[in-house]
Amino acid sequence: MTAKRILVIDDEESIRELVQACLEDLGGWEAMTARSGTEGLLKANAGLFDAILLDVSMPDMNGIACFQMLQDNPVTQSIPVILLTAKVLPDDRARFTQMGVAGVIPKPFNPVTLCPQLAEILGWSL
Repeated sequence: MTAKRILVIDDEESIRELVQACLEDLGGWEAMTARSGTEGLLKANAGLFDAILLDVSMPDMNGIACFQMLQDNPVTQSIPVILLTAKVLPDDRARFTQMGVAGVIPKPFNPVTLCPQLAEILGWSL
């Protein structure tokens, strides 16, 4: 069985490194990172990913615009996207669900529970 491949798109290097370490060391998954929405779109289009963790607040292209572009691309539209965001209001959760987002993980997150949260949202076993 091959490990799940997850793309982490976040402009903060410390967050990218922490999430990558959690996914690989605690989840046993393969994680790739991108520092911007533009870089994330290129990597998502070029690789076969099982999921994408996407930061909402990024310069240049925010996570919502990036998500819309992923949805508009036949190559990437079937990849489940989980938003990482510091600002989650109840109205936002409903809007994200309507948009087709697989789930939301609020920042700051607990590194120990990140993989179980991800597995629960995506229906994966750990």
